[in-house]
Amino acid sequence: MVRLILVLGDQLTPGVAALRAADKAQDVVVMAEVAGEGASVPHHPQKIVLILSAMRHFAADLRADGWTVAYSQLDDPENSQTLSGEILRRAAEFGADEVLATHPGEWRVLADLEALPLTTRILPDDRFLCSHADFAAWAQDRKALRMEFFYREMRRKTGLMMEGDKPAGGQWNFDHDNRKPAKPDLLRTRPPRFAPDAVTDRVLDLVADRFRHFGALRPFGWAVTRPGALEALQHFVTHALPRFGDEQDAMLAGDPTLSHALISPYLNLGLLDPMEVCRAVEAEWRAGRVPINAAEGFIRQIIGWREFVRGIWALAGPDYMTRNALHHDRALPPLYWGKPTKMACLSHAVAQTRDIAYAHHIQRLMVTGNFALLAGVDPAEVHEWYLSVYIDAYEWVEAPNTIGMSQFADGGMVGSKPYVSSGAYIDRMSDYCRGCAYKVADKTGPDACPFNLLYWHFLIRHRTRFEGNPRMAQMYRTFDKMDAARRETVLSEADAFLQRLEAGQPV
Repeated sequence: MVRLILVLGDQLTPGVAALRAADKAQDVVVMAEVAGEGASVPHHPQKIVLILSAMRHFAADLRADGWTVAYSQLDDPENSQTLSGEILRRAAEFGADEVLATHPGEWRVLADLEALPLTTRILPDDRFLCSHADFAAWAQDRKALRMEFFYREMRRKTGLMMEGDKPAGGQWNFDHDNRKPAKPDLLRTRPPRFAPDAVTDRVLDLVADRFRHFGALRPFGWAVTRPGALEALQHFVTHALPRFGDEQDAMLAGDPTLSHALISPYLNLGLLDPMEVCRAVEAEWRAGRVPINAAEGFIRQIIGWREFVRGIWALAGPDYMTRNALHHDRALPPLYWGKPTKMACLSHAVAQTRDIAYAHHIQRLMVTGNFALLAGVDPAEVHEWYLSVYIDAYEWVEAPNTIGMSQFADGGMVGSKPYVSSGAYIDRMSDYCRGCAYKVADKTGPDACPFNLLYWHFLIRHRTRFEGNPRMAQMYRTFDKMDAARRETVLSEADAFLQRLEAGQPV
């Protein structure tokens, strides 16, 4: 009996579980471009192009390898435009009554698959290094789930940067050598860009015709095949990795990528494997071409943070996206969709997001995320924005980063404290403040940096929750030592700013 083998748009790996369990001689691979997925949130046009073009190239590779592939293009008049509808259409076409699928990275898609009126077998996605079951076992009976301790277990499990049972260099974490400010450098390498081929050109035209979402469609320069993804990886480890550790938290107005890898879209699509990426980085360090702080810091992001947040997503379940521990309810400000703002840091981060569908983790955490948290924006709206606008955003990775790390909406499941800062941090790590209409040195007054005002407003309105946190107690002591008149001014000016924000006035 023919079975349908479902391959989703972020499962573009020849050895993905469903394909490994299939019989090439008789089973049919089902892949579908459907409007229901493209519009589940208003995805950035470049993200849609990347996924659809990569899917088409992957389907062609499968056919060349001898698979029968039933592929539904978005503009096919017979396309039902839902994933479930296309599975049922193909089941009728081929006389199939069973579906093999790899566990999706979105709870909504999993529910749709489980509701199919067909026998549906969902296999674990073992492209990751820590299974859902293994993460649940690690998390069991722990009072707090902290990535650092999970990361150490993953180092032991993988053997990456280990010397026997000890970490290379005698310590697990070299963060104290990382995260320095950066300066403009015309000689700093730039990530490769890939000219669209005929397949991608057709997808670009299709997306231009069908989607009117936030974000520039062209120029489009992302790789859409595994060879392209491998080229991007090789370029990073050869040219940018040596400076990665130093510059990983820096921000420059004229350099949106600095020494970042820009391979997360390819990892999250399945075009790259996490262990091959980490081994390539480790090899550069062992060869003496990369300092240990750069190699360790990058590997921590892959086997530590990436695996950790996926474990959180699986452990927390479908209700995680609705969490709102701080009861924030302000609407997402229009500036996130490109409306004018006088805040240079937000203007740069949002414009970069609009133009290339990418911003690095500190721009997301300490600029756009920090402002949303300080301003009390509804975390569900923040979550939808991040899922929409970034080319590497999929629910399993984006939700814990936003709901947990960025917005503290999970009440501390991901982080031990909220990631909030005044303008001083942004000024230290970037050159944004030099061209800003506000003055980062001003704590109050008409030119005061809004981050300075909102920082204290956030702490005071959530004082009951956070003043007992050992990592935050000093902040409250500092506020209490301020002159009473200054405290009142800070909070009243923050209130006035939030009122302008809520009224839709440019800020």
